[in-house]
Amino acid sequence: MNSLPVLTQEIRALADPEVAEFLQRFFKTAPGEYGHGDKFLGIRVPQLRTLAKRAHAVPLDDAVALLTSQWHEERFVALMLLVNLYRRSSPPVREQIYRLYLAHTRCINNWDLVDSSAEHIVGAHIDPARLDTLSRLARSDSLWERRIAMMSTFHGIRRGEFSDALTIATLLLHDPHDLIHKAVGWMLREIGKRDPMQERKFLARHYATMPRTMLRYAIERFPEPERQAYLRGTIKV
Repeated sequence: MNSLPVLTQEIRALADPEVAEFLQRFFKTAPGEYGHGDKFLGIRVPQLRTLAKRAHAVPLDDAVALLTSQWHEERFVALMLLVNLYRRSSPPVREQIYRLYLAHTRCINNWDLVDSSAEHIVGAHIDPARLDTLSRLARSDSLWERRIAMMSTFHGIRRGEFSDALTIATLLLHDPHDLIHKAVGWMLREIGKRDPMQERKFLARHYATMPRTMLRYAIERFPEPERQAYLRGTIKV
């Protein structure tokens, strides 16, 4: 399958109105919520991932065109196509995909879209010695660009490289949005899985002032007495 119209036809054939209604609520699409205005066909993620694997021959231009769809699920498939294409491409094509991704962040507008793609494209492409792009994204007015900045660091965390994640976590420490609190706390927890001392050093400096949700996510795997001491503010650091 290498035709975009054929792919969109296959995607839409899987639409389920009952699932769509559930997803509209789950992804907070009501007025005033973070996903306001997003539209769902009603397709589960495993089905979308299967379609993306089968559609590996879709050209880059078609994948980018699909990323501009009004339908959330089609944007998800587009991002899976870009992730898969990035992994098997030459450096010049990877550079092109990276730039196209950053040029279309307005389309990467919910946490599942960010979390399934940012580390595999932005995180994989960024030179650890240069944090300008991630720092710019972390300072963006866009909630989703700020989440891209944090989630991109998961690529380095998986490889035992924590400096980027800790730098971006510091920039986002007092972000106003709960979805950023969760992302930062999650990445701190992932650092702690690999190097508990690194996480505890960061928490020693910041736990008293970081948002409660961020702290709870960060210390989720700690022994219960230690976790409670952090939450009560009685931990000895």
